[in-house]
Amino acid sequence: MTSATGEQLGIMPTREALRMAEEQHLDLVEVAPKAKPPVCRIMDFGKYRYEQQKREKEAKKKQKTINIKEVKLRPNIEQHDFDVKLKNALRFVEEGNKVKVTIMFRGRELSHPELGKEVLARVAAQLGDRVSVERNAKLEGKNMTMIVAPKVQKASKKKSNKTQIKGGNSNAED
Repeated sequence: MTSATGEQLGIMPTREALRMAEEQHLDLVEVAPKAKPPVCRIMDFGKYRYEQQKREKEAKKKQKTINIKEVKLRPNIEQHDFDVKLKNALRFVEEGNKVKVTIMFRGRELSHPELGKEVLARVAAQLGDRVSVERNAKLEGKNMTMIVAPKVQKASKKKSNKTQIKGGNSNAED
């Protein structure tokens, strides 16, 4: 058994340990129940739980959540529309999100899934080395989907890629 200050009190009966904890207006907490004999500690359990929740909340703040953004395309999409959708997908990837690229088929278009695969291949080729394909093109009902995720890079490489991307976009508009 250990006290609230951390000093070893030695082996003692449970009733005596409970009495000591109540005298100090603290709780008797079993720290290692499987040890022989079980190890207990005198502490303020409410304060301990509060500090533990505070640490968990702090750790949660430091985590980065990754969302899945979706870009919807059609199998017979025009070049400018394709460029706009690609630009949005690129923005999502740069923000650190995964992107679900969906090709929506209607009616007879469903009999030509190779057109959808070609569009998805174009998307993957245009995004190139900035992304990794997490899930390849897969036909699910009337939609064909592919999921891409940003590649994990060092901070110095990310900055150089952003300048290349901005330069590439301005050349395309001219």
